[in-house]
Amino acid sequence: MKTETETAATLAATAIRKAQTQPKTKRQIIAIGGAALTPELDNLLLVDYFLQQTRKKKPRVCFIGTAHGDADAGRLRFYAGLSQFNCKPTHLPLFARTPRDLTSFILEQDAIIVGGGNTRSMLAVWRDWGLDLHLRAAWQRGVVLGGWSAGSICWFEQGITDSIAGPLTTLNCLGLLRGSNCPHYDSERQRRPTYRRMIADGRVADGYAADDGVALHFIGEQLAHVVANRSRARGWKLARSGKRAVERALPTRNLAKR
Repeated sequence: MKTETETAATLAATAIRKAQTQPKTKRQIIAIGGAALTPELDNLLLVDYFLQQTRKKKPRVCFIGTAHGDADAGRLRFYAGLSQFNCKPTHLPLFARTPRDLTSFILEQDAIIVGGGNTRSMLAVWRDWGLDLHLRAAWQRGVVLGGWSAGSICWFEQGITDSIAGPLTTLNCLGLLRGSNCPHYDSERQRRPTYRRMIADGRVADGYAADDGVALHFIGEQLAHVVANRSRARGWKLARSGKRAVERALPTRNLAKR
């Protein structure tokens, strides 16, 4: 007799196979460095940009706050922020009563936003529920995926994380996008030097960093746009060259200037 975990994995695998047989759709991931839902909710330009990519008049938007243990604060801020837009917000609880049919719940969304917190714990919970596979199926079906901090690095092959107390470490993630990712590039002092060292010594693959307030918009597996909700915030491309890391600022469009 199958366990609930085995059943969830089977359903998720079936969803992926179905998604692969559907006509090709636009696969999108929006990886945000941080500060998308500002404390005063007075700068929601990145949220607006995210919702616009669904091309829906009233998109269905799901928040996943697993990385913070489904904490009330993150969920309530999400609903408060999204109340300023014409959309249908919901959330996926994994530490309370969880929807029985995760396949349908995930695939009926137009956008999925993942909040920050402990990425390592988040991915462990996701894999136990088979949610990682459901999210891959959603991506293949054209659901816009993304988020900030943990919700940014999780989509890449590797991420720079503070999931463990002490120095920043690397973490193997979902691998929907190639390479590595580092959020909070300008707001947390150790992010930039640590990521550069890790690139230089080959501990992580070449990748992308984002300042707070910056979104890296991938279409398929290619970076298509870099946008920001404030001036002087940038996206960055980092690559290993010999024994050093080469950092290049990416052209970044300030959404406040229209």
